[in-house]
Amino acid sequence: MSLSLRAVMATPFREIRILTKLALPIILGNVGSMALHVVDTIMVGKLSTEALAAAAVGGLWSWGTILLAMGVVMGIDPIVSQAHGAGDEKRVSLALQRGLLVGLVSSLVIAVLWFFSHQCLLWLQQDPVLVDEAEGYVRGQIFSIPFFMCFIVLREYLQCREIMKPVMYATISANLFNWLANKVLIFGYGDFEGMGLTGAGIATGLSRVFMLIVLLVLVRRGRLFNGGWTGWSREAWSRSGIAEVLRHGLPAAMHMGLEVWAFGTATAMAGVLTKNAANASILASHQIVMNIASMTFMVPMGISFGVVTRVGNLIGRRDYARAQHAASVAIMLGAGSMAVCGAVLFFARYQIPLLYDMHGETLTLAAAILPIAATFQVFDGIQVVGSGVLRGMGRTHVSAIVSFFGYWVLAIPLAWFLAFRLDYGLAGVWWGLCLGLFVVAVTLVVWIRRQGPASLDSTVP
Repeated sequence: MSLSLRAVMATPFREIRILTKLALPIILGNVGSMALHVVDTIMVGKLSTEALAAAAVGGLWSWGTILLAMGVVMGIDPIVSQAHGAGDEKRVSLALQRGLLVGLVSSLVIAVLWFFSHQCLLWLQQDPVLVDEAEGYVRGQIFSIPFFMCFIVLREYLQCREIMKPVMYATISANLFNWLANKVLIFGYGDFEGMGLTGAGIATGLSRVFMLIVLLVLVRRGRLFNGGWTGWSREAWSRSGIAEVLRHGLPAAMHMGLEVWAFGTATAMAGVLTKNAANASILASHQIVMNIASMTFMVPMGISFGVVTRVGNLIGRRDYARAQHAASVAIMLGAGSMAVCGAVLFFARYQIPLLYDMHGETLTLAAAILPIAATFQVFDGIQVVGSGVLRGMGRTHVSAIVSFFGYWVLAIPLAWFLAFRLDYGLAGVWWGLCLGLFVVAVTLVVWIRRQGPASLDSTVP
């Protein structure tokens, strides 16, 4: 029987401790995963401003597409977390197997999209010179797609079972590998001549393979499949079982895709501004700020993954009141953590871009955009944690609908209007994104307050 909501609300600090215990390893793992891209950006930036801009264009396509596949396999999140909370080992095992099947099929689709990256980026009206360089960066990563998707499925499976640390260890160790691989493949070593931006892509791909291998070793040595694995089964191919993963995963992918492609469209707008002004500093500065904002985003994303596990487990135990309380506490943690990050971005806006070895006009532009990025940090934290609550509930369609209206009905049209009609340039693009995040965040908070986990309790009138 669920505790009363009033009784649960009396223990917020206990919930904070639980969520922090779940989220902290995920945050460190996410930071480690994001650091792979940050290291790429920093090291590519040492080649030239043009190379950095080309990496931004390539990243627009590669990350924006593979995130869709990641969203689809995250359809196992509510299944695994709720089944684990209910003690249903067979259901947990089947969800893992179906996630792997869906992930491998998705890999083929993403590989095709990456192979035709040149044509797709030209269709997005990017600078042909930058596109030529970006193509090598994207194609150099194709071989790693199935390995990365298997890593994502295994990550979701472990985290939804409250096993957080192996993913953290795998991603952090992959960073050292990535740094060494980048150093050799971008700049060369001894008689080996560096491959520039293409080398950065290959290094990232190799790091993804390395990350999966490390995670598998840790899982096998720690016997972490115990309690969540009943052996390979033909039931994994069940149409209804795979349909269940897709029913949760496709809206999650739509939500992630709508959000990421809103930011991707912003990058494309920055590319058009760069092309029109014949000034690579515009796109380079945009890439730096986007990179920084993506790094701070790892904090609430970790909280989001933690609340998926916590809410899903509690729903599996039919403890709906505590699940509602966990959702509220997690949202407050997401907002608070991003308020701190926003303050750092604002007060260190001139110092942070120096980490990318950027000076002159690129530094000035980045410093001008960072306060805008700082403004929407709180909204970004709220919306990603809110979407985690909905994933734990299995209500992923809500996030997709809210994201569509917030980003594509409001944010992107406004960003285009401010940037190109009112000539606010890159600042206009970022203010448009800020509005979209605000609308999405507020809408999700209102929905969770009214239709959150507590509403699932049929014993409450």
